[in-house]
Amino acid sequence: MIARDICQRVLRKAVSTGADYAEIFAENTVNHAVHMIADKVDSIKDTVIAGAAVRVYKGLRSVMASTVDTSEAGLLACAQKAADALGEGTAAMDIVLKERIFGDIHPVKLVPQSCTNAEKIAILKEGYFAAREHDSCIVQATGNLLDVDHNILIANTEGIYAQDRQIRTRMAISAVADKGMGTQTGSCNPGRRMGLEMFDSIDPKSVGIHAAKQAVTMAGAGYCPAGKMPVAIENGFGGVIFHEACGHALEASCVALGQSVFAGKLGQQIANEKVTAIDDGTIPNGWGSINIDDEGTPSQRNVLIENGILKSYMVDKLNGRRMGMASTGNCRRQGYSYAPTARMTNTYIAAGTDRNEDIIDSMEYGLYAKEMGGGSVNPVTGEFNFAVNEGYIIRNGVICEPVRGASLVGKGSDVIQNIDMVGTDMDQAQGMCGSSSGSVPTNVGQPLIRVSTITVGGR
Repeated sequence: MIARDICQRVLRKAVSTGADYAEIFAENTVNHAVHMIADKVDSIKDTVIAGAAVRVYKGLRSVMASTVDTSEAGLLACAQKAADALGEGTAAMDIVLKERIFGDIHPVKLVPQSCTNAEKIAILKEGYFAAREHDSCIVQATGNLLDVDHNILIANTEGIYAQDRQIRTRMAISAVADKGMGTQTGSCNPGRRMGLEMFDSIDPKSVGIHAAKQAVTMAGAGYCPAGKMPVAIENGFGGVIFHEACGHALEASCVALGQSVFAGKLGQQIANEKVTAIDDGTIPNGWGSINIDDEGTPSQRNVLIENGILKSYMVDKLNGRRMGMASTGNCRRQGYSYAPTARMTNTYIAAGTDRNEDIIDSMEYGLYAKEMGGGSVNPVTGEFNFAVNEGYIIRNGVICEPVRGASLVGKGSDVIQNIDMVGTDMDQAQGMCGSSSGSVPTNVGQPLIRVSTITVGGR
C-alpha cells in the first residue's frame, strides 16, 4: 500500500519533535453486503474505506492524526500534525524498516470478491427461505450476507514493516414468529475468517432453520419466573457473559488505569478452580483471529485464567508501558480513524470434565439458558444484565417448558467464582465487540456450564 522508503520518511517526520515511538497504520477495506426482506433482495451495497493514521508516543503520552490522503505529501502532513501536537522539541532517530513476513494460518479458498452477486444471492436465499417457510407462524424474516476484505499495513520505529489481509464472511438470518401471544424473534449469525467456502461446512438452510425454530419456540413460551437460582448456560454464545463481564476487565486499557476489579491480582485466585479462560487469536479461520495485531505484533494464545488463578492480561504497547509488560498481540482497532488499544480476539472458557447430562441432572430447579442475547455491562465493576434469547425451566434434572423474558443479572467477579460445573463440549460463536477503538470481530465461547446461583430476572 505504501512503499517502505516513504514510510521511513514519514516516521522520521513523526518523531521530529521528540517522540520516542511512532507508527503508521494504513488500511484499504471493501465491505460487501446483500440484504433480503419481504422475500426479495432489498439492497446490495459496497463500502470502501481507505486511509492512514500516524501515532506517536513520548513516555506515556500518545497523539494520533489520520488522513484519507495516502500520498507521500499527505502522509508527511499527517505526521507533522501528530508531531506538532506532541509538543516542541527536536529529535533524530535512525529508522530502518525491515519487511516482516508472517505466515498466514487463515487460508482462503474462495475470495468473495471473485464471486458474482448472483452466487452470493443464491446462498443467502437458501438461508432466508429456510427460515421463512419453516412454520406457518413465521410472519417475517430478514437475511444478510456480508463479506469483508480488510487489508492493513503497519510500519513503526521499532523497524516493523508488515502487511496482513483479513477476509471474513458472515451470514445473519432473523425470523419473527407470532402464535397470538405477541411476536418473538429468533436469529443465527455464523461467521468465519475465510471466504465463501465457509458454506462448505455451514449449510445456509441450517442457519435459517435455527433462527425460525428459536422464534417459534419462544412465541409459544410463558414468562420466566424471577429469583435467585442455579443456571445452566449453553455452549457457544453463552460465552458472551464472560466476554463482557470479565473479558473487558482483563484488557490492559482497563487494567492499566486501575479501572478493573482484576487490577493487581496476577497470581491470585479470582475464579472457581474449574475455570480456565483463554484468548487465542491464532485459531485457524476463527472469526476473531489475526496474523498480526494492529501494531504489527504477532497474535498469540494467552491463558488469562488457569484453574481459577489469574495468569495474564491482554496488553497493547502503550498500556504495556504503564504496566511494565510486553504486548500480547491484542492491540486492535476498527479502522485507521480509531486509536487502537487492547482488545479481545477469540475469548472462551476452556472445556472441563463434567458431563452435560450430569450438569442438568444436578439441578432440582433452575434455568437452562440455551442461547444468550445482548445486554449491558459496567466494565469497571463488572456488573451486567443479559437477556436470554431462548430459555427453559429445569425441574428435577429435566429440561421442561420454554420461558420468555428471562435475563441474567450479576457481577462478573462473582459469576466466575460460582461456576461450579464445566462441560466438555466447548464451542464458539461470533459477534462484533464495541469499545473505545471501535467495533471489531470477536469470538466468544464456552462449554455448557453451571452457575450455582445467579439472579434471574423475569416476572
